[in-house]
Amino acid sequence: MDINILQLAILLPAGFAAGLLNALAGGGSFMTVPLLIFTGLEPTVANATNRLGIWIQSLAGTRKFSNMGYFPKVYSYTAAIPVGLGAISGAYLATIVSDDMFRKYFAFFMVLMTLVTFLKPGTKELKEDVKFTVWATVINSVVYFFIGIYSGFVQAGVGFLMTAACVMSGLDMVRAHAVKLFLNLIAATVSVAIFIYAGKVLFLPAIALGSGMAFGAVTAANISVKVSNTFLKRVVSVAIIIFAILLLVLK
Repeated sequence: MDINILQLAILLPAGFAAGLLNALAGGGSFMTVPLLIFTGLEPTVANATNRLGIWIQSLAGTRKFSNMGYFPKVYSYTAAIPVGLGAISGAYLATIVSDDMFRKYFAFFMVLMTLVTFLKPGTKELKEDVKFTVWATVINSVVYFFIGIYSGFVQAGVGFLMTAACVMSGLDMVRAHAVKLFLNLIAATVSVAIFIYAGKVLFLPAIALGSGMAFGAVTAANISVKVSNTFLKRVVSVAIIIFAILLLVLK
């Protein structure tokens, strides 16, 4: 399909809003994937094109958090391998599923991510990094493998799962968001490669969207280190409520 200047102009500010939301809470793809579909892309193409935008955003956000000293390296690198392996499987599934079936999966996972986020437990002990025992490494590898499958397949809302896993391990919200962006970068790298090979990515809208998302992620990183952990949790909760309502009222 042809992408015009107006569509690109819409995607840039939408990307900024999504990048801001993704870095502060999560769920930005619940905004950008439907928007890409609205501009005329098929659902599976919109999903793949959005993933390149996620890659650009995640690279910029990860670098920003790392430069500010809020990047827990041990935890991030431990989780990266199973996430990457899972993303390969999920991305392959996304290239073979039909557009109609993807619409149904997307709606289902919107509800699922909402429930998971509301039910995620917290911890009173906040850590700057987490070193896993052997048993904990096995458990987390399994958890992050399945998170990777979801990330490769749909991606939208996976930040909520990643944030939940980080908070359960004892990381504060700022470092949880740093880990989330890094893991999204890993998953998006393998997913985008598969989507490009399958001919599902449209580069112009992806770059326009990704540029806005990158700016939003960097802006959010600056904001997140200046507000409280409680405030960030409330932002996540509000984001989930909004997406849940939209899912119920929009057809």
